[in-house]
Amino acid sequence: MSIALIGAGCSGFTTAKRLRDAGLAFDWFEASDRIGGNWAYQNPNGMSSAYQSLHIDTSKTRLQFEEFPVPADWPDFPHHSLIAGYFNAYVDHFGLRDLVQFETPVTAATRRADGRWDVTTRHGTKAFDTIVVANGHHWSPNRPEWPGRFDGTIIHAHDYKTPFAPLDCVGKRVVVVGLGNSAVDIASELGQRSITEKLFVSTRRGVWVLPKFLNGRPVDKTPMPSWFPLPLARALGRRAVIRAIGRMEDYGLPTPDHRPLDAHPTVSGEFLTRMSNGDITAKPAIARLDGAEVVFTDGSRERVDIVITATGYNIDFPFLPPGDAPVTDNHIPLFKRMVQADPALHGLWFMGLAQALPTLVNLAEQQSKLLVAYLTGRYALPDPATMARVIVEDERKYQAHYYASRRHTMQVNFEPYVADLVRETAAGARRVRTQAEIAA
Repeated sequence: MSIALIGAGCSGFTTAKRLRDAGLAFDWFEASDRIGGNWAYQNPNGMSSAYQSLHIDTSKTRLQFEEFPVPADWPDFPHHSLIAGYFNAYVDHFGLRDLVQFETPVTAATRRADGRWDVTTRHGTKAFDTIVVANGHHWSPNRPEWPGRFDGTIIHAHDYKTPFAPLDCVGKRVVVVGLGNSAVDIASELGQRSITEKLFVSTRRGVWVLPKFLNGRPVDKTPMPSWFPLPLARALGRRAVIRAIGRMEDYGLPTPDHRPLDAHPTVSGEFLTRMSNGDITAKPAIARLDGAEVVFTDGSRERVDIVITATGYNIDFPFLPPGDAPVTDNHIPLFKRMVQADPALHGLWFMGLAQALPTLVNLAEQQSKLLVAYLTGRYALPDPATMARVIVEDERKYQAHYYASRRHTMQVNFEPYVADLVRETAAGARRVRTQAEIAA
């Protein structure tokens, strides 16, 4: 069994540990000169979207790995530098660093007639039985375009680092487009009166901005058990949110067209305060650009120097043929968010390719258990028709209550999803035994 592992972010290095612990040999490729992926601030591969002030919006105990707890003296919501240090400590503690081929991006991965894969790097092309893709999904920015001409500068949140880089925002009039987590972080930072002359947020629709703390505790610190019905958990969560923060209109934001938790959560401990202070002004979507001004869909216009688009990211596998990883409207259907139903593609696995609530950091750590069971012959996938049916059922289970958006194409709830993986791994083990009995 020959395995290629692509990526050394948190999904890659936890998968690497599981593969090595199972005695599976693999070649591990990383485009950068360091581990950490998105959490390696100013990563020289250009794929990190971290900005200098970034703090994770998952509380510390919810993001830690099973065999490597976070330091007890961490704050509840650690800075990105602590996350990067924790990742490096994990890699060194488990002796993984020497396994990585750094500065070795995969430029092509092509399926052969015999079902194996030719993987091309700067070292040449090598054949593998299985490819495990852990290249992340917050590095390929979705950059909107508008009609008209703009005299100012437009950048994506992926490019933003500080109020002074890559653009000096001091004394400028700035529009931040979007109301996701990066948008409210950047708007809260730039909205300070000592930085920008005026800060606007432009949004196509209202959202619910959730607090980081409820009743003095991180909101995600006490999750519902995995067996708790998701609709009831969401109903209780909605009630708690509304009781804690009230109406978005009272902060100067547009009325959401959905209920709390019917969108991927926007979480901030600062944004609503800046809105209520008048430091930030909400505007509708941008209609067009007009020289030094931005025109909004309500007909209003503002003089603007800088537009920062916090408009999300594309699912992107530039090294794979589109037919082997078909992405439509930022969606790729995967069985348990890991593998496609087509048996011809069962040598292609994806790790961490989900938007997990509350945390993505340790998702692949759980997924890798099923992957390794498959690679060692202790787990068998269902038949293709069953896989296709389960993909649809799972997406309905985790995503049906969200409004239609490219933001909501791969949502899962961490505890129920991990419980699903455990049940599926056991079911796959039973399939292996059944197949052995039939063969005998």
